[in-house]
Amino acid sequence: MAAAKASSLAYAEDFITPHPVIEQARRRGEELGVPPVSDATGAALRLLAAAVGARHVVEVGTGAGSSGLWLLQGMPHDGILTSIDVEPEHQRAARAAFSEAGIPPQRTRVIGGDAVQVMGRLTDGAYDLVLVDADEESYPAYVDQAVRLLRVGGVLAVHGMLGHDKVADPASRDTVTTLLRDLGKALRDDDRLLPALLPVGDGLLVAVRR
Repeated sequence: MAAAKASSLAYAEDFITPHPVIEQARRRGEELGVPPVSDATGAALRLLAAAVGARHVVEVGTGAGSSGLWLLQGMPHDGILTSIDVEPEHQRAARAAFSEAGIPPQRTRVIGGDAVQVMGRLTDGAYDLVLVDADEESYPAYVDQAVRLLRVGGVLAVHGMLGHDKVADPASRDTVTTLLRDLGKALRDDDRLLPALLPVGDGLLVAVRR
């Protein structure tokens, strides 16, 4: 049974083939030491963006642009992605990826700086989807801001919530694993949200803003 389950999960992970530009962005991210989202995670993000008709999206953690490209594929042609990252090298890589994909410059805003401060300057309730995929130590602060930014019916997506398969193991009590476990429980019990934890990639916690 365990082997069959593992085979099914692997099949699901490889079910969607990414666009070559996303593959290129993924390789660039790996070279920069920025782990990209898995194909199944990217496909889920694309699906969520399409399902809510996301015209205004915030991404915390630009990386090399692969997750942004997945999101843009699901967004309407007039949708705008605001992507925040503290590393200039990551921003340059993402801009290159967006350009290679033929994304018009006016559809992306790549902003450098501390994400909490940048998010604090954005408008309450004005966004359809917020993706959090950056330094895990700051996830609680990012999520607090993300919930504020979402409109009713908007979607929160938090990447890496299985913590490299350690969150589900009660014996794993290192700082980051404990933080992710506690954050997941807090989001599960938050009356403002309708959540689910998807077992794609390293875990994608998604929640609809009530």
